[in-house]
Amino acid sequence: MSSTKSINNLVALVRGPVVCSNTSLNNEAVPALGLAYIAGYLRKKGYQVVLIDSTVEGLNNLFEFKEYPGFSGQGLRHEKTISMIPKHAKVIAFSGMFSGEWPVLRDLITQTRQTFPEALLVAGGEHITALTEYSLRDCPALDVCVRGEGEHTFYELVKAYLETGIFSSVPAVAYLDKESEYQQNGTNTPRISNIEEIPWPYWPDNYLEKFWKAGKSYGVATERDMPFLLSRGCPFQCIFCSNLLMWNTQYNFRDLDDVMEEINYYIKRYRITSLQLYDLTAIIKKQWIMDFCQRMIDENIKVKWSLPSGTRSEALDKDVLKMLKKTNCNYVVFAPESGSQRTLKKIKKRVKLERLTKSVIESKRQGLTTRTTCIIGFPHETWSDIFATILFQLKMAFRGIDDLPLYIFSPYPGTEIFDELMEGGRIMLNDDYFFKLTSLNGDYFATDIPTFNDNINGRLLGVTRLVAVLTSYTISYLLYPKRIIRSIRNIFSGNIASTVFEHRLKDFFNRS
Repeated sequence: MSSTKSINNLVALVRGPVVCSNTSLNNEAVPALGLAYIAGYLRKKGYQVVLIDSTVEGLNNLFEFKEYPGFSGQGLRHEKTISMIPKHAKVIAFSGMFSGEWPVLRDLITQTRQTFPEALLVAGGEHITALTEYSLRDCPALDVCVRGEGEHTFYELVKAYLETGIFSSVPAVAYLDKESEYQQNGTNTPRISNIEEIPWPYWPDNYLEKFWKAGKSYGVATERDMPFLLSRGCPFQCIFCSNLLMWNTQYNFRDLDDVMEEINYYIKRYRITSLQLYDLTAIIKKQWIMDFCQRMIDENIKVKWSLPSGTRSEALDKDVLKMLKKTNCNYVVFAPESGSQRTLKKIKKRVKLERLTKSVIESKRQGLTTRTTCIIGFPHETWSDIFATILFQLKMAFRGIDDLPLYIFSPYPGTEIFDELMEGGRIMLNDDYFFKLTSLNGDYFATDIPTFNDNINGRLLGVTRLVAVLTSYTISYLLYPKRIIRSIRNIFSGNIASTVFEHRLKDFFNRS
């Protein structure tokens, strides 16, 4: 490729800083897997790609946003991020995954426009897909949005724009026309039918190494964790999750031969010590996961692997859990969401608590580090539902479950519950709403808890959550006192954390 063609084909992919409240325990910073997949796809199509990740350049370094009191960014300030974008970039795309980060991302896009007045500015991700028109109107500097699964749509957009200067006919994009009328090409977000056509993620030189050196990880950290996907999508329709709008219900497993080839490549290329599965729902079919584990054994793959995103319990019986342990799975997250069967029915979470509990206990019996995540404060809930969920977590603590987080319901854009609350006038889209999404679940000491439930006072809900979490972990540590020494050693030394709880505390104390 000639230098002139390279310049004409240059695409910059940009991620802004992680946003958190100043007192949050959760300043999670992980590799940008979505952008890495898009970079790999574009490179296969012959485009030159530059990945600019503000977060990776400023790991553990937090700065306060003067314009947003009480909130900080982990990464680079906007002017530094923008200075890293090549001056000849004609297309600059931004990752807009989390609604809680939208005001900061909007400012980054706006300031980028000032430096690059002629470039095409694009945004995509879950937030952009859920609030496409709002994002375009709230950020006039933004030219066009990519909705849904990004690789092929963004490639078609880049190709059309660089070849013709026009993108108005590209499927699954949205924009404001010259009369400021909202234009959206198609109502559904298309999916790539054959996921084997999607190239592996592209990781720039020394990118992953920066996360490893800083000890950053999505789940339980090892020395060299690799983000990984076995599948795409989720077939379920939980009303508090934006999956349905972003991915629809199409769910695809990858071909095992391709999976194993990628794993072996990472072992040789990066000397990885663990795979961290970012799948929305990694384990649904028992036979597929058993085949995966058997291939790990047959090919003598010794790296650890984990399920930090959470998974369902239907396929996790004793046989499967034994295979997980046998193949060095070191962390399993179950997502019951609630200890109230009434709530589970309301939110369309099709799980049976009795069966899930058996899977959780069996996971611990097999020696797997295990986590259960639950949510309280759904709009329909009464205190009876909330106490049922707290009681479930307390029971898990007594049974030795390692991680026991309790989250407060957040009405994320793109979910069925969000739409109902918007129609009822319970949500007003503004910066205050977005920042409350950021602070709700990372800041356990927050007192200004927004509640979308007429039965429950927000402040009392926050206090209840704090007391419940402290009680759960106290029971866990008192009944299993060896964990106390382990956690102190892991948090305040160079040791690897054994649980996500330890990892988040370690991050908090390492802030600079």
